[in-house]
Amino acid sequence: MRAFREAVEAGDLDAVEALLAEDVVFTSPVAFKPYPGKAITAAVLRAVVQVFEDFRYVREIGDPDGPDHALVFQARVGDRELTGCDFLHVNEDGLIDDLMVMVRPLPGAQALGEAMGARFARIAEEAGARSA
Repeated sequence: MRAFREAVEAGDLDAVEALLAEDVVFTSPVAFKPYPGKAITAAVLRAVVQVFEDFRYVREIGDPDGPDHALVFQARVGDRELTGCDFLHVNEDGLIDDLMVMVRPLPGAQALGEAMGARFARIAEEAGARSA
């Protein structure tokens, strides 16, 4: 989805959040179960942009007019390089209702998990404030 990619690349997290459906489900590469809802998804995305360094999309896969998209990215967490993919599904209103992220290799995923885990209390607090 071009609008999501452009908003992420511009660092415009308000625009990213505006593209999320209220009932979006976020599936993290480092958490056991998905996170339902716009507030938690937006909070996670705000935190991950602080964790990723040298983030860049390198490939876009899918029909630009279709509901399913894949955005391949590269980034670094500390000294760990990783490659990942954002899998997006867009609902009939043009909003993202499913966002699943996968990353590799394992050391990169572990570094991401540690960095995000250290921020999770703040992520949950922000999500609670946004949904109130």
